[in-house]
Amino acid sequence: MPTWRLRDFRDDDLDRAIQIWDQDRQADDSPPVFLVSEVMAAARTGSPAVVAVVGDDMVGMAVAQAQDERGWITLVALAATWRNRGIGSALIGELERRLRVHGVRRIGALLAPGATGTTALENSGYRARDGLIFYEKVEHLGASDAGLLAELGGRVLPQGLWRALAGMEREKEAIERRIVLPVAEPALADRYGVTPPKAVILFGPPGTGKTSFAKAVASRLEWPFVELFPSRLAAAAAGGLATSLRDTFADLAELETVLLFIDEVEEIAGVRSGLAVDPGHGVTNELLKLIPGFRDHDDRLLICATNSVRSLDPAFLRPGRFDYVIPVGPPDPVARAAIWQRYLGPVVEGVELQRLVAASEMFTPADIEFAARKGAHAAFEREVADRRDAPARTEDYLAAIADTRPTLTDQALTEFREDIEDYARL
Repeated sequence: MPTWRLRDFRDDDLDRAIQIWDQDRQADDSPPVFLVSEVMAAARTGSPAVVAVVGDDMVGMAVAQAQDERGWITLVALAATWRNRGIGSALIGELERRLRVHGVRRIGALLAPGATGTTALENSGYRARDGLIFYEKVEHLGASDAGLLAELGGRVLPQGLWRALAGMEREKEAIERRIVLPVAEPALADRYGVTPPKAVILFGPPGTGKTSFAKAVASRLEWPFVELFPSRLAAAAAGGLATSLRDTFADLAELETVLLFIDEVEEIAGVRSGLAVDPGHGVTNELLKLIPGFRDHDDRLLICATNSVRSLDPAFLRPGRFDYVIPVGPPDPVARAAIWQRYLGPVVEGVELQRLVAASEMFTPADIEFAARKGAHAAFEREVADRRDAPARTEDYLAAIADTRPTLTDQALTEFREDIEDYARL
């Protein structure tokens, strides 16, 4: 039976340490309290860190941090075949010795329940403290990411956009079930064998709220939001659109967490002609190559939107690239009522809502917003002229509806229903 020994952590131990950490991640259900990046950074900058080796092979590691008289054990990790052999207790004992040298008198440990090291801690005289709650707030944008996010034109959106989505409950429920919940609850999803989506397509007529849904998802997840505009890529492409696309994805890979949104994606993923002279051929090929790499990273989500899903290249729509293809259709009467209520605000009590709902049958949410603003402005101008303190009336909004050209047409709705049959994947 080979024997193990303890020694100091060295920089060239990093790769093996991460491998052992990954073994622990796969064995434990609960996510770690500390990220591997911050634990390894502490070990490499002088915090107490000790490893167990058998010959030249590392089989265990423990890391701590000290602050005045308080010390914290932040990692105890063991190779799967070397557990339950006393190595964990020995690593903790060595950490204790080093912490005492720093003047530490009180030593605590923050480990997930059942994580590697909990048994070793109990065997070393540590006791779990009942009645304590661990509080944590995660800021998904680190200091090093802020500058890059600004360069990409991204931002962290305000909270509450998801709750503010009025109407469209059918689409909202589908997006929440398929996208938001598996990404927001990864541990629970993994327990049931549900893989969080990495890329989805939203399709539907213009103005139905695809961009609003993408922003609301980013707000709900509290992830940075970056919108990629194909037209801007083309304008800035000194080495060609494909090169600009590749460079942008390379920059995005530096962000720890991101929701990338591409609107009107058909501009860079349209059906290829098969001819070598097709100017869009290389751009579509490049995007098809970039998506798998984007999918390889956790805490990344790609949402593409299109008004014409039938115009997308068939290779682009394959399940291996996009997990779901979700229709976002025009609002039904219930949804139109909710949208009107949102934009009417306090004046809704004095308006015949159902008349507005019936008159705006072919309106998208964007059309309703425009008509509501137009009706309110008409009432405002009347008040400025007459000074009679008369609120906006139903007729003001009906006149605005009559003066607004609806986005939807019978042909657009027919094509949308056909696209749901041919392309939707939920």
